[in-house]
Amino acid sequence: MRTFVDDIAAHAAHHPGRVAVTTPDGELTYAELAARIEALAAVLRFRGAGPEVVCAVAVERGVDAVVAMAAVVRSGAAFLGLDPEQPAPRLAALVRSGGAGMLLSRSDLAARLDLPIAGAPVLLDRPGPVGAGDGPAGAEPQERGLAYVSHTSGTTGEPSAVLVEHRGLDSYLRFVVRDYGLGPDTVALQVAPLGYDASVRDTFAPLLAGGRLVVVPRSALLRPQEFGEVVRSEGVTALLSVTPSFLSFLAGQPDAAALLAGLRLVVSSGESLRPFLAAGGRALVPGALVNQYGPTECTMTSTRYAVPADPDTAADLIGTPIDGVVVRLLDAALAPVPEGSVGEVYIGGTGVARGYRGRPARTAECFVPDPLGPPGARLYRTGDLARGGPGGLAYLGRGDRQVKIRGYRVDPAEVEGALLAHAAVTGAVVTSDTDAQGRVFLIAHVTGDAAVPDTALRAHLGTTLPPHLMPRRFVRLAELPTTRGGKADRRALAESGGTRS
Repeated sequence: MRTFVDDIAAHAAHHPGRVAVTTPDGELTYAELAARIEALAAVLRFRGAGPEVVCAVAVERGVDAVVAMAAVVRSGAAFLGLDPEQPAPRLAALVRSGGAGMLLSRSDLAARLDLPIAGAPVLLDRPGPVGAGDGPAGAEPQERGLAYVSHTSGTTGEPSAVLVEHRGLDSYLRFVVRDYGLGPDTVALQVAPLGYDASVRDTFAPLLAGGRLVVVPRSALLRPQEFGEVVRSEGVTALLSVTPSFLSFLAGQPDAAALLAGLRLVVSSGESLRPFLAAGGRALVPGALVNQYGPTECTMTSTRYAVPADPDTAADLIGTPIDGVVVRLLDAALAPVPEGSVGEVYIGGTGVARGYRGRPARTAECFVPDPLGPPGARLYRTGDLARGGPGGLAYLGRGDRQVKIRGYRVDPAEVEGALLAHAAVTGAVVTSDTDAQGRVFLIAHVTGDAAVPDTALRAHLGTTLPPHLMPRRFVRLAELPTTRGGKADRRALAESGGTRS
């Protein structure tokens, strides 16, 4: 099948001198980008990359990351993006759960991370003697072949590896280009952190369209003035992966309108956009503002809503299904709910992932047969609640414990498991709350040695968890309240507002 890498090669053939990627270190044309992708793909094939082989990509933001992920697809294999800034034990867990059989990195990073992957890594600063055309011919990617592996926070306390196929990735990227009007004049700023599926959209949708991708250090994005300077100096027209929290952060700056000036498209996803809109944020976005919704298990996005200039802030609207996607609101018996009633969101169609690697029971629980579809059709059970209406779906929250923190889906069990690994903690329950700005945060309720300071618990969690899983507050308790059935009474803890004992 044709992949986005084929389109990059086509742009290189027809417009070799067009700039594809801009970084602080310089520019890379489409011809140069395509040549680097082909050369690295040949090395990967020579080293054994091919269908169903998972290649972990652990490099810093920049051209290397773009080339590495594209080269893995070109070789016929699947990529697992890793953010080298995350704790090494966390990356090791992702590698194991994702089944990585090959590592792409740089010599300094590979030595520091010491990831549990058999065989010598493919080093981008020392790729070896195999050049383009010297390796064996790669197998052409198939629609049902594995394209990439992404992770979600798991109910067992361990991250779950989601297996996404080429048909889902290709269909989605082409939808983004088509529906959002991306083209050669698009200049997109890469915002999403590497290692999260949103970075795949951020990186390859503009290149599929023949546009220009701007990549700067993550630290620059988090400094408002540097962010604004990048947008102005590079003529950025599109932000394809921003969270409402990030938009609210920008909106809180004294020159917020100037920071977003010139943008023709802002695509938000990952959490509720409603607080940003209710605070008057729509007026700060000069061009189109799109609210996207969708889980990792359904190839990033399943619905979208074009936010009007004067939005309705009484509901959290997530809109209508994207091309190739089916969304059903069902009850506990998997029957459609009446028009206007609340139901659980089930998603079917092209974007539904293969399932969770190594977790057949959880896959069977979450990926179920579609009772209303053709034979073999499946639905992903999201756990989200919604109601249909004239503007499409209105999101009503979770039906389970999972929450969204800065755009990432979080299961508190993962944080609880990490806390209980500390010798001084005898009990841990993690709840969530929302601050005055509408931002969701975690509260850790713990029992055990109260003499151990919060800083020590933070340091302990920081060795295995990424920043978005870090509780904002720690509440010390003599004992955890329980229900009549003997389980931790999470509702009582949440309603207490985190009052210290």
